Amino acid sequence: MSEGERKVVDTRGKFTQVVKDGRELNDAEWTGGRILLSNKRLILAGNGGKRTIPLPKIRSLDGRTDVNQLVAKVSGYVSLQLATDDVVLVSAEDPESFERMLYRALLDRKMVLARHPAVEGGVVTDAEWEKARLKIEEGAVALAVADGSFVEIDLDDIGSMEANERSVREEKRQVLEVEHSEEGTSVQTYISGTERRCAILETLLRKGESRSEIGVDLSERENEVLMALYSGVSPFEVPDFLGMDVDEVESVFDRLLELEVVEEIRVRREVALNARGRNIASEAMNDQ
Repeated sequence: MSEGERKVVDTRGKFTQVVKDGRELNDAEWTGGRILLSNKRLILAGNGGKRTIPLPKIRSLDGRTDVNQLVAKVSGYVSLQLATDDVVLVSAEDPESFERMLYRALLDRKMVLARHPAVEGGVVTDAEWEKARLKIEEGAVALAVADGSFVEIDLDDIGSMEANERSVREEKRQVLEVEHSEEGTSVQTYISGTERRCAILETLLRKGESRSEIGVDLSERENEVLMALYSGVSPFEVPDFLGMDVDEVESVFDRLLELEVVEEIRVRREVALNARGRNIASEAMNDQ
């Protein structure tokens, strides 16, 4: 390996090229062999030879390209969209681990601009754009922001993700708008970077978004409770905030838990003094 190059993954699997110069190859077949990933390149070595793909040539990791039944039968593969308009598919022995390490090799420690929180509880904030360094963790994307803050976006916690063009420091740039939560409050983090960096990061973030697709019907009361939580109202304050009975709110919480719309953080105990407790409390008050 060259100076400054380090091995990230060395495994076995299979790979194939399904698009060449923008044209689909309908006769594509899988080739078994060695898959070597470093911080600078990806090497695919099979019986027919070796192919080296410099990481900067990977334009994005996006979707499936099932050009025929042989390809379609394999569920766990990564689709590499290359700058040459080629598409190469890679299926490692442990596809999830390989994909995570590939994202890490492509994005980890790369610089972006971040605005956090751009929106908090549905309200736009006056947060400024700051330089930030990406950190790709298992199941999360983190941002070490220049102002000293640290933002962690759990992929399972992403409610929505949009890619838009916005004005960033007086320039029109691609911006990824990610909705997630912080301490129970809905926030949006805006991230901007180079076109390639945004394309790769967008694919990773959309994996989280796809896990939280809506597909549920809620009653008016259930929607009211959800909107209250979304705006930052404490679960314990929801009854007073909405003028609802505590038992009714608890029933709504149970329903939302069943639908996997909320997560149970802790259970608050409701207690009442018994006879012994009343006696102890009475004595304590008399002693004061």
